[in-house]
Amino acid sequence: MKRIVFLDYVRVFACFLVMLVHASENFYGAPGSTDMAGPQSFLASEADRLWVSLYDGFSRMSVPLFIIVSAFLLAPMKEGQTTWQFYGKRCLRILPPFFIFMILYSTLPLLWGQIDGATSIQDLSRLLLNFPSQAGHFWFMYPLISIYLFIPIISPWLKKATAKEERFFIGLFLLSTCMPYLNRWCGELWGQCFWNEYHMLWYFSGYLGYLVLAHYIHVHLTWNRSKRLTIGAILMVVGAAWTIYSFYVQAIPGITHSTPIIEIGWAFCTINCVLLTAGTFLMFTCINASKSPRIITELSKLSYGMYLMHIFWLGFWVTVFKGTLALPTVAAIPCIAVSTFISCYVTAKIISFIPGSKWIIG
Repeated sequence: MKRIVFLDYVRVFACFLVMLVHASENFYGAPGSTDMAGPQSFLASEADRLWVSLYDGFSRMSVPLFIIVSAFLLAPMKEGQTTWQFYGKRCLRILPPFFIFMILYSTLPLLWGQIDGATSIQDLSRLLLNFPSQAGHFWFMYPLISIYLFIPIISPWLKKATAKEERFFIGLFLLSTCMPYLNRWCGELWGQCFWNEYHMLWYFSGYLGYLVLAHYIHVHLTWNRSKRLTIGAILMVVGAAWTIYSFYVQAIPGITHSTPIIEIGWAFCTINCVLLTAGTFLMFTCINASKSPRIITELSKLSYGMYLMHIFWLGFWVTVFKGTLALPTVAAIPCIAVSTFISCYVTAKIISFIPGSKWIIG
């Protein structure tokens, strides 16, 4: 398959943003958290509040961008490709590295005392059920796998759906992304109750909406470059401001907060995050280069392995920049993210020279 240049840039950008998010989480996780924020949050100062809001809030487009890239490339399925061929190709691409790194996250932290033997055994015993305790970032793999499983199901509809029909789906998806706010302000709605979570818009909600949005942009959107750049920039700025402010206004320093409450606007399927993601993606589509620089292509190819391993490196750089050097938050967060990104690239590049490295880093 010929590489789509702007998608390489999106993939590299999103990969870095994931690391920026997790670097930021080390500055608002309550005591007892791992390298990622837990169910409770605590901000020590106004500086932490400001810079966590800015860095982390802006970076919340990372996960949806990965979903959109996958959907842009894979949905609908190619003509003549069977469901089982699609599943087989996707499984061989993502599952072997995923399981190898789940084993590594369940065992390697024993070496530096991050977990004990009992935790390691518990994590290993649950590998088929959920991600290990030290690999919280692996939550993303399950929605991604779900999207892959659903692509053969939705492909026939995508192939024949009109632009108007897809806009209707996207409209209902956008309405569903308002529900976290509506639930807070209005309580249960549209069939929600303690015995039923499957509300009226359930089947139009979640990451499936990003899949249809990606297909709509790919196939039906006819805006010229100038219009995509202008509207994309507006959507990105509005989405970023909303996402950043939604955390900042709630994250009062010196108080222990419930993470799901103060992160309401940081959920990936909220209206503000959709605006931020869609706007940024539209701006990236304006890249008209015929070929990516070699470093971008390499980073894009290695991005899956970099994502898988980055928590190993992140903890080390947190110790350096937050602990040993005690940099101010404004500098520490990007230094942690950049150092983690570079370390992961170098490590993945070295691994790529090993025969059969695709089974390790994809």
